[in-house]
Amino acid sequence: MQYYLPCAKEKVQVSLPDNAIEYTSVFPHPTCDSKELVLSAIQNPIGSDSLLKIAEKKANIQSAVVVVSDITRPIPYADFLLELLSEMEAGGIRKEVITILIATGMHRTSTDAERREMFGDAVVESYTIIDHVADDPTQIASLEARSWSGQGIELNRHFIEADFKVLTGLVEPHFMAGFSGGRKSVFPGIASLNALQNFHGYEFLSSEKARNVNLNGNPLHRESLSVAQAANVDFTLNVVLNGQKELIAAFAGDLEESHEVACDFVRQFACCQVSEEVDLVISSSGGYPLDETFYQCVKGMVSCLPAVKPNGKIVILGGAREGIGGAHYIETMKKYSYDWREFIEAIQGGMFIKDQWQFQMHCRVLEKIGKKNLVFVSPWLAPEESQHLNVTPLAVTTENIQEKLQAIIDDAIKKNLKIAIIPQGPYCVPVCD
Repeated sequence: MQYYLPCAKEKVQVSLPDNAIEYTSVFPHPTCDSKELVLSAIQNPIGSDSLLKIAEKKANIQSAVVVVSDITRPIPYADFLLELLSEMEAGGIRKEVITILIATGMHRTSTDAERREMFGDAVVESYTIIDHVADDPTQIASLEARSWSGQGIELNRHFIEADFKVLTGLVEPHFMAGFSGGRKSVFPGIASLNALQNFHGYEFLSSEKARNVNLNGNPLHRESLSVAQAANVDFTLNVVLNGQKELIAAFAGDLEESHEVACDFVRQFACCQVSEEVDLVISSSGGYPLDETFYQCVKGMVSCLPAVKPNGKIVILGGAREGIGGAHYIETMKKYSYDWREFIEAIQGGMFIKDQWQFQMHCRVLEKIGKKNLVFVSPWLAPEESQHLNVTPLAVTTENIQEKLQAIIDDAIKKNLKIAIIPQGPYCVPVCD
């Protein structure tokens, strides 16, 4: 059988035996275009009045904020964001009081080119757009309420101070919080770095309930939802994409209720039951834009875990064209490049630095299969960088990546090893329960 794995904006073809296990999402194709799906959702919401009716009640306000995802989420905003904004304006909210707030979380800020790619020229040239910067104290304000775990709540002040608050996002499996979207647009999307120390700290992420497609008892979900509820969100819109990154469904309305419906929808199509653990898993990091940094590629590694045997092998492709990730993450990876267990001991002891959570999740993979058996494949990440990442890098170029990847597969076939492939990476989740 022939398979195609996304790597950055390219696809790598591999051949596997007929007895290989394939994990692929089965999302349907869109039944209508993105504008129609979104308009239908915001005009027929779940658990709330329509966006137009809510906007009419808020007419003549002084500030409105629409929270959007950053470039790491392939949401086709350019296809529908103007429709959402126009619906607000039809309800009496003036264009000049609307701010589009990019929920960067801990990620870098956006470029003008990325904004135009994400939202289209018309939105960029007609609306105020700002990036959330988690470690900029001038952007942060506090709420009197406390989170589910009893922590103080610090969010972007533009959002806190807004008279009308709209969230948008993408619902897909999430390797820590169960599912993305909904409440995550607020927390961690627009939270302060200080407020995230507990949320992304050792205790929360060491919970076995903090995993893909699980909301029940998941401490990250509970914490995130409590913060978003305290922030008094007026309306939410979440979309779902298929494997071709086409918008196939939209869910709007109440923060919690509409998100739950969206998660149930995604669970039907994105989850595959594991029948047996295998010796070798071949996967991707989802392709562009998700795999632009090694940091983001970790999601694909963790998603493979239910499918692989202890001490089995994971071979995962990732673009990483932007390199490893942020400065703090790079520093951490280099510091603990030869002893990941020392890193775990440090965060157990109370150490907290930006981006440590990604390495903690990475360590779940190392604990099950070891560094030697975690093979990372990228034509764009230099060998001198890869050696610091607690992976076994496979040296490839864009010209020989297919040949070298196929050689690993052919060797496994000769040894009669059981193989599984997850072409879509973290967009398809093997589950054991």
